[in-house]
Amino acid sequence: MRTLLAGLLAAVALPALAQPTASPDPDQAIAALRTAALEDDHAWRLTEDLTTEVGPRLAGTEAEARARDWAVRRLTAMGFSNVRVEQFDMPVWQRGREQAELLGPYPQRLVVAALGNSASTPAGGVTGEVVAFASVDALRAAPPEQVRGKIVYIGHDMPRTQDGSSYGVFGAPRRQGPTVASQKGAIAIVVRSIGTDRDHRNPHVGTMSFADGATPIPAGALANPDADQLERIFARGQRPTLRLTLESKVTKGQSGNVIADVPSRDPAAPAVLVGCHLDSWDLGTGAIDDAAGCGIVTAAAKRIMDAGQPSRPIRIVWFGAEEVGLFGGLDYRKRHGKEPHHALMESDFGADRVWRVDSRLGAGREAEGKRLQRLLAPLGIVPGSLAEAEGSDIGPMLGDGLPGASLQQDGTRYFDVHHTPDDTLAMIDRKQLQQNVAAWTTSLAVLAGPVEPRPVGPRKRRR
Repeated sequence: MRTLLAGLLAAVALPALAQPTASPDPDQAIAALRTAALEDDHAWRLTEDLTTEVGPRLAGTEAEARARDWAVRRLTAMGFSNVRVEQFDMPVWQRGREQAELLGPYPQRLVVAALGNSASTPAGGVTGEVVAFASVDALRAAPPEQVRGKIVYIGHDMPRTQDGSSYGVFGAPRRQGPTVASQKGAIAIVVRSIGTDRDHRNPHVGTMSFADGATPIPAGALANPDADQLERIFARGQRPTLRLTLESKVTKGQSGNVIADVPSRDPAAPAVLVGCHLDSWDLGTGAIDDAAGCGIVTAAAKRIMDAGQPSRPIRIVWFGAEEVGLFGGLDYRKRHGKEPHHALMESDFGADRVWRVDSRLGAGREAEGKRLQRLLAPLGIVPGSLAEAEGSDIGPMLGDGLPGASLQQDGTRYFDVHHTPDDTLAMIDRKQLQQNVAAWTTSLAVLAGPVEPRPVGPRKRRR
C-alpha cells in the first residue's frame, strides 16, 4: 500500500513540477509603468527649475548657453549616460527698444514687439501712413503705389482649434507678409499677433525671414486688443499715421544640442530619439514652449531607465535654436541623419493632455503602430493615422524617410499663450502634464522594446 501511494503521489507531482513558469505579460508590465507615470513629478520639477533658474532662453545668447550648462548638470545628475553638447554657429538676432505711437487722427500708444529677424528702425523710428489689408493675398493683389512709402498692417481672425491647424494658415501675415510688403516698397509692417487671445495686451512674437532678395524692413506684431483698436479707426474711414520704433541687432554666436542616452541590452540597435527644444522666445520664460516638452520626454526616459534596460537605446535630444530657424534639428540631421533610428518623436506643443496618436513607422511595422494605439487608449488617447508623423526639429529627418510617431496634444488654448509674456509656469496644468508623461512612458516602452530589470550582482560575503 505504501508503495502504491508513493507511486500515485509521484505521478501527481511530476506534471506539476514539469509546468514551465509563466512568462510575464509585456502589456501588463507597460500598463504598470503607465499607471505609475500618472503620478510623475520629474516633469514638473524640470519645467519649474528650468524656467526659474534660467528663465528666457533666446537662441544663441548667453542665456541659452547657461541653459545648456544647466541641462548637462541636470541630465547627468538624473543618471543618464554620455551627456554631451554638440555646438554649432549661428546668427543671433536680439531686440532693442520698441514703441508704436499713433500720431493721428486719435493719438495714443499701441503695444508692439518686433518679429524675429526684423530690420532695425533708426533710433528715432519711422513714421508713415498706415495702409490696411485683411490678408497676405489682399496685399499681393494691391498695386505698388498703394503701398510704397507706407506702413503696412495685415489683420486676420485666427480661431482656436484642438489640433493647432489654424496656425499654419493664419501664420501667413507673419511669415510671408514682411517679404511682400518690402517688395511693394513699404517702409515697415505691423501684423495682428498670430494668436487666439483677445483679452491681454500681449504681442505674440516669432521668427520670419525675407525671401526672394527682398530688402529687410522693420516688422512687428501688435497685441490683439491693439489690432482691434487700429481696425476700429479704419472702420471710421480714417487713415492713421504711425510712428514705429523697433530697434534690433544681429551678431554672431553659438547654440547647441544637449544629448543624453539610456543604454540598452543591444547597444548596436537603432535608437529611439525623443526630442524637445531648449531655447525659447525672450518675452516669457518658455514654460509651454518648450520647457514642458523637455520635462515630459526626459521624465518618460527616466522612468524607463529606472525600470531596467530596454531592448533599444533611447536618445534624448534637447535641440537648440529651434525658434529662430530649426538650427538644432538641421545640425542633428547633418551629423546623425544617415544613422538608423528606430523612431523619432518630439514634444513641442505645450503641456495639455495628449488626445491622439499618429505614427509612420514604415513597411512591416503597422502592428507596432496598432499596439501603440491600443496601449495608449486607457489614457483617453484616440487612434490617428498610421501614415503620418510630425515634429519641428525632427521634421526634416521625417521628410528624409526616417520612421516616427506623434503624440498630439490638445492645442485649444495653446495659441493664447504661445510666444507671449504669459508663457510661464502658471499656464501649466500639472495633471495634464502627468498624462503626457504617462503617454510618453507608454510609447517608449513599446518602441524601445521590452524593459528587463538589470541583473543584480552577487552579494559580497561579510567578514
